[in-house]
Amino acid sequence: MSHIHTAIAQLLDTPASKARLLVVDDQRIHIQVMHQIFAGQYQIFMATNGEQALALCRHNPPDLVLLDIVMPGMDGFEVCAALKADAATRDIPVIFITGHTDAAQETRGLEVGAVDFISKPLTPAVLRARVKTQLTLKLQADLLRKLVFLDGLTGVFNRRYFDQQLAIEVARCARAQSALAVIMVDVDYFKRFNDRYGHQAGDDCLRQVASSLKSSLRRPADLVARYGGEEFACILPETPFDMAMEIARELENQVRLKAIAHSDSDAAPVVTISLGVAGRTGTAPASATDLLALADAQLYKAKHAGRARVCGDRLT
Repeated sequence: MSHIHTAIAQLLDTPASKARLLVVDDQRIHIQVMHQIFAGQYQIFMATNGEQALALCRHNPPDLVLLDIVMPGMDGFEVCAALKADAATRDIPVIFITGHTDAAQETRGLEVGAVDFISKPLTPAVLRARVKTQLTLKLQADLLRKLVFLDGLTGVFNRRYFDQQLAIEVARCARAQSALAVIMVDVDYFKRFNDRYGHQAGDDCLRQVASSLKSSLRRPADLVARYGGEEFACILPETPFDMAMEIARELENQVRLKAIAHSDSDAAPVVTISLGVAGRTGTAPASATDLLALADAQLYKAKHAGRARVCGDRLT
């Protein structure tokens, strides 16, 4: 199976039990009812007001939101509109749950971006079926979106997806005042490798490096992408700088352990990588451009110092 087909299979292999439902209702008894209906089937999270729901969605997006309309402060319509206005949350499907059966309310709910509208009293079997339908549609939509962003050679994400996600993560970490790190990766003396072993071997080398990087990043939020040519890039959300340096050293070691022969390298008799790490603290002002520039500068420093090593710095 090719790397692109393997990536597709991994995207499809998403057990329903991993789906995350956010229940938003100011009445805790209603949240408890929802929990009983879906207990053991999905991961259930709760919010009791609109502001809390938006914060949860931005910090750790669920796969689907079950949203009450009538709440103090922000009502459900306002919450849904805010979710749809934010690039980081607009693809989360919203199902309105309400005690009202007014056609005008249902029309308004669909106009602000909801995918379904369910009236109380709830029938558990019907609710489960409609939630399952929307989760299936979301999985399919996620798959189609991600296929556009996969690199055809290596099966990891491409530069376009990396740029999009970095912008989202920078904004999210700025709101949450959490740490963020970026790692730039370059395969050492790759032109010499191609000249020595041929372009087919070079392609296989890039696939193996990509596979090693991806398997070494174990957290779901961590991302590796092919940045261009023999360069890769990683995004590590909510990762302090010191931890990012440890991860980078582990990436360097894992690629070295692949033991891909490279007789023309001045760094080692096997294929190695150089890595530049850029980190930002939760309070440091930083744009995606700032992080990339620092990571690229640290990568240059690693290459200038002899390659097959990690260099890094923090934005302050």
